[in-house]
Amino acid sequence: MKKQGSLVSKDLMTVAWVLVLGAMAPLLDSTMVNIAIHSLVKDLNSNVAIVQWTITGYVLATGIAVPFSSWLLNKFDGKNVFLAGEMLFAIGSILSALSPNINFLIAARLLQGFAGGLIMPLLTTLLVQSTGPEIMGRMMATVGLPIILGPLIGPVIGGIIVKYLSWQWIFWINVPIAIMAILLIIWKMPNYPAQNKKARMDFIGITLLAAASTTMIYGIVKASKDASFTNRTTLFCLGIGFILMLLYIVWSYFYQDKAVLPLNLFKHRSFNGSVIGLFIAGTVLNGAMLILPLFFQDVRHMSVMMAGLALIPQGAGMLVSRPLTGKLTDKIGAKYVVLSSLLVTFIGTLPFYWIGQNTAYWVIACVLFIRGIGAGGILMPLMADSYTGMTSSQIPAASIGARIVQNIGSAFGSALIATLVTMYATNKIKLFKQQLVAGKFHLTPAHTELFVSHHLALIHLQAFQQGFLITSIAALIIIFPTLLLTNKIKK
Repeated sequence: MKKQGSLVSKDLMTVAWVLVLGAMAPLLDSTMVNIAIHSLVKDLNSNVAIVQWTITGYVLATGIAVPFSSWLLNKFDGKNVFLAGEMLFAIGSILSALSPNINFLIAARLLQGFAGGLIMPLLTTLLVQSTGPEIMGRMMATVGLPIILGPLIGPVIGGIIVKYLSWQWIFWINVPIAIMAILLIIWKMPNYPAQNKKARMDFIGITLLAAASTTMIYGIVKASKDASFTNRTTLFCLGIGFILMLLYIVWSYFYQDKAVLPLNLFKHRSFNGSVIGLFIAGTVLNGAMLILPLFFQDVRHMSVMMAGLALIPQGAGMLVSRPLTGKLTDKIGAKYVVLSSLLVTFIGTLPFYWIGQNTAYWVIACVLFIRGIGAGGILMPLMADSYTGMTSSQIPAASIGARIVQNIGSAFGSALIATLVTMYATNKIKLFKQQLVAGKFHLTPAHTELFVSHHLALIHLQAFQQGFLITSIAALIIIFPTLLLTNKIKK
């Protein structure tokens, strides 16, 4: 696939958009299902704890699949691997839509999750193999479109579907998208010859990595549900995950370049800065995306659909910054692009520490737009720089490493913010009730109910404000690993 200088060829852009379409369904699906929880509980005669496994199982299956993508690219044509992942996701979507009971749905979601876990690393790996470092930023900005749009429009689409159709359509909507992607993959994508057909599957390494990442993610998800990182399940799972990761390090030390994720990748400064930044970005991006819709629903009393629509200014900001981010990454390197994006994100997040129930929406919209401009420039440069200095044979492994860290960081960031917000509210409400019983507030019976209602609403607002403060601080913390990223400015 030919490129002229720094110009992006038409063929390359076609491949990029085919890859984007292939990833759109998994990313939309993962956010839409959250909206349908209560409908699934009612229609499938189940309970929330069991239905939550349609989400948890999907995430865990994704974590299991990620390490397999490197070996598959070594053994088979990349085009065929991506095609197989897309077909598998379509089958999983059909089975999910036809599910007669909750157990069948969970199994179908596991299939979907495994397919999604193959598709997402391939999305970046195949594009990196198609292009060169001089236009990597613009290409990563292109494939980053579904990553940006998925969390933003997924809840809106899901809310509309659940309100006017049924939960089955959350899965049926994937089918035409997947069919279009399959046809375009066959028609428009070039072949990506197997990297090393003689490569042996690092079964032990893949097993250790998959077990470590999924165990950690499960423990973190449990922390999010219990609003505590000190519950037994979380501590046990994180401990087991840490031990498995240490075992993998020992294994890969002896297996060297044949390991699914070789340790020599960590000799690259930009790779280290990238993966550390991607982990912390889980708090800045996923943590905020978790509490922003809840803030609109619980504090400003919006419906699910209106809360999704209220986030449109943030999405608009992301779309505005996306092409500029790619061009600047190619021109000056990821370092200063991420640094400036973090500063803008901080400026667009911190005001939520003071935004309340009666703040005019136009003010919130302006702040969200600024936040979107900054947030749109964090993830893609970090991902692009994880491949800097890598040989073609190292690219699949680098993609796996970045994706595993991003998955764990996303789960951790969401759980951290959710836990801190819930713990703050729980402790403040407990203290308030104790003070109320002790008679600290001198109230007449006529004013008690109104006072209690107002005070509880204030506590919930303050809890969200604390979450936004932590998110703002996390944006500043990413500055430290960002200093390891590439700088192309000539001194």
